[in-house]
Amino acid sequence: MARSATTSDVFNAIAEAHRREILDVLMAGEKAVGAIVHDVSMSQPQVSKHLRVLSEVGLVRCRADGRRRLYRVEPARLLPMHEWLAKYERAWNERLDRMDDYLKELQQQGGQP
Repeated sequence: MARSATTSDVFNAIAEAHRREILDVLMAGEKAVGAIVHDVSMSQPQVSKHLRVLSEVGLVRCRADGRRRLYRVEPARLLPMHEWLAKYERAWNERLDRMDDYLKELQQQGGQP
């Protein structure tokens, strides 16, 4: 069966709320699956499924520590998302700056401080 397009890249992988929650938990540092299960209140099979998707797109890395598997975030893989959002952040900031200028102009015309 072909892999779903919804999990084939970083953008689609983090579109799922549970995966973002797992990433948030892992931002604190490396954790075993059991600790992640505890932190996100999901079943172990659900967490493992989401970790597999996050691993496939390179957002998390796994290393063996005896019988445990420890997962950690690979924040560099979020760079494409950051760069894409940065364009919108600049546009929003420019609009807010224009709105601020307009409000100042209105205050000056109305004689308000």
